Amino acid sequence: MDVKYLVFTVIETIIKVVVIAAVVMYVFRTATQAYDFGYRVFADQPVSASEGRTITVSVAEDASVKEIAQMLEEKGLIEDANLFVVQELLSAQHGKIVSGIYDLSTDMTAAQMLEIMSPAAVETEEEASGSVPQSTPEDVPEEVSEDMPEGIPEDGAESSQQVENQ
Repeated sequence: MDVKYLVFTVIETIIKVVVIAAVVMYVFRTATQAYDFGYRVFADQPVSASEGRTITVSVAEDASVKEIAQMLEEKGLIEDANLFVVQELLSAQHGKIVSGIYDLSTDMTAAQMLEIMSPAAVETEEEASGSVPQSTPEDVPEEVSEDMPEGIPEDGAESSQQVENQ
């Protein structure tokens, strides 16, 4: 009886060690993949580091971020569509991709591609060209002027003259 008990204990111990080793390897491999994915989300490296090739892509109005990411992956502009989806989710351009035709390059990062495909890039170009309307004193509602205390001048030049006179 002692021999049977000893053999059963040894087999049970071997099975436990194998199961624990398999669990440890699975956790290690999963943690390594999760770290690698997280690193790539924030490292944001282009497909090619040297001169890239420019590819024209068309984004449809009803295209989801996943569909756009798959198209960019098929064209060779990004390496991983799932990574692009997460980067878009975490970016300032989340949900702001506009349909249109874009020239993108393989030496661009995902963030640069998102900036080009978002309306924020269009607004920045308008501001640079000076086509954004500036507010004038006539645009200020009268209610604001009426709410100002009488002792405070509305014009900044008058207040600087009063300080100089004192």
